[in-house]
Amino acid sequence: MSFDAVADVSFTIAAGEIVGFLGPNGAGKTTTLKCLSGLLYPNAGTVRVLGYEPFQRKAEFLKQITLVLGQRTSLLWDLPALDAFAVNKAMYRIPSIEYKRAFNELVGLLDLGSLLTKQVRLLSLGERMRCELAGALLHRPQVLFLDEPTLGLDVNGQAAIRNFLGSYNAAHGATVLLTSHYMGDVTALAKRVLVIDRGSLRFDGDLQQLVHDHSSSRVVRLTLRAPVERGILATYGEVVAIDGVIASLRVAREATTAVVSRLLADLTVDDVAIEDEPIEDVIRTVFAGG
Repeated sequence: MSFDAVADVSFTIAAGEIVGFLGPNGAGKTTTLKCLSGLLYPNAGTVRVLGYEPFQRKAEFLKQITLVLGQRTSLLWDLPALDAFAVNKAMYRIPSIEYKRAFNELVGLLDLGSLLTKQVRLLSLGERMRCELAGALLHRPQVLFLDEPTLGLDVNGQAAIRNFLGSYNAAHGATVLLTSHYMGDVTALAKRVLVIDRGSLRFDGDLQQLVHDHSSSRVVRLTLRAPVERGILATYGEVVAIDGVIASLRVAREATTAVVSRLLADLTVDDVAIEDEPIEDVIRTVFAGG
């Protein structure tokens, strides 16, 4: 039995762009990244990155890209991170002056000073991922393929990686294709997203446009002067949550203005906020064919 892991997926990414690559497990995200980085040979179609055909694995191409897989390590397990970086320096033939400049920048941005003499095997997951990113960027690649770079990290670890990627992109104009199950990674870094499901591209465009096109409702958050019964609030929309004077309602997108006007006219409201549905819910709608 055979099947196409990825089919009819076509897109172009501009230099310096950060693009989120979304999809459920098994959608074809990692397969696509492996084709783009040259680890897999596509049996149909055309793949070009920086003008090269990735599967040819030319040295000139490999020196300009990097692939980081969050669930795997590329650094040598038994070496301290400092020595593992030296191996990468030799492998990519990075001139000493360029290596020192990149090394100092990455150590500072990722706060690696206290980690450099520890064996990679002794690092925590968050520490290892920071070292993995540094090692993958020492040769200053133009294109970054990042597959779940914040996988398994706590909130602080995720924020540190996001901040670093944003700073690195701004400083060097690097092109980034980022997959993540953490929507915070995508919303913090990417304006454009690709959504893939069952090996096919379902959406390619602006993240906010995705929310608009695939979300038929909005959330109205209220701070009331005094508590109001759930039954009364339910006449304005679906009651999502209520806690004393704080309440959230889900209302149809096209009726938002009218509903808020009624709420302000009928109730004593100290504050009101209108929000789109959480991006996680929107993405689930897209996967479900909504």
